[in-house]
Amino acid sequence: MQSFIITLLNGLSYGLLLFMLSAGLTLIFSMLGVLNFAHASFYMLGAYVGFSVAARAGFWSALVVAPLLVGLLGAALERWLLRRVRGHGHGHLPELLLTFGAAYLLGEFVKLGWGLGSLSARIPAVLDGPLFSLYGAVFTRYRAFMMAVSLAMLAALVAMLRVSKTGLIVRAALTHAQAVEALGHDVPRVFTGVFAAGTALAALAGVIGAPLFVIEPAMAESLGSIVFVVVVIGGLGSLSGALVASLLVGCLQTLAVASDLSLGDVVSLAGAVLPPEWDALTLAQLAPLLPYLLLVAVLATRPRGLFGRRDDHA
Repeated sequence: MQSFIITLLNGLSYGLLLFMLSAGLTLIFSMLGVLNFAHASFYMLGAYVGFSVAARAGFWSALVVAPLLVGLLGAALERWLLRRVRGHGHGHLPELLLTFGAAYLLGEFVKLGWGLGSLSARIPAVLDGPLFSLYGAVFTRYRAFMMAVSLAMLAALVAMLRVSKTGLIVRAALTHAQAVEALGHDVPRVFTGVFAAGTALAALAGVIGAPLFVIEPAMAESLGSIVFVVVVIGGLGSLSGALVASLLVGCLQTLAVASDLSLGDVVSLAGAVLPPEWDALTLAQLAPLLPYLLLVAVLATRPRGLFGRRDDHA
């Protein structure tokens, strides 16, 4: 039971990291209507930039500098590229192709700048070590820090979007752009700020996640697909849906990896029997497939995701 509690906490910490990454993608889609295929590449770039900054100025400086630099790059992408292709009557295809190309360019830029090898980021000394242990199972201080930052980011997003004047302007610009412009607000600049904030959140997730995962050029592809699974399960554009889906995926994968059950054990609970070649498969081996199985199950019952808005008149 004690080991299960620690595993569950590890799953929640991983899920909150996924939420930090998917929140930026959800924010961009809900406000701009752009499904940013380069989002995971900004996460990767944040990890690399954070690694370089931390090597020279320390981890705490990297937490601030890397999101700022990557956010500025995101702002430049929106200002000089995305803005040129948006609203030309061709749907969202030009935006999708542009962000897909940007993802490829960012990947090649990382290979040129940092090489093809993997890098290992260090956990700062103050956060290194166990926070507490239960009968030999340890929950680390760094994972607790990661959870705290994710929850603080969630609180800041909710406060900004629901309470502050800035959030009111952003939400109004989405549906009544001309009225907002008539009141003297620069709507294109608002959209640029939203895109920059979304990419900065991805970079922040990269800096925080780097000490727990290997920094490598393939990290965008390996985690990017999981992020899209999360936002689709939660419902495109739903911040609360992204939170619930992130926690579901994080806990599901972590519990599966820590489990010693086989697929045959699970299926036998339903009274079914598997062929011998399938029976011996463990849940840990199937853990990478579980988010996609959850995606299929959710879309089969709720095509718009758990919190996606339904059009009852369709």
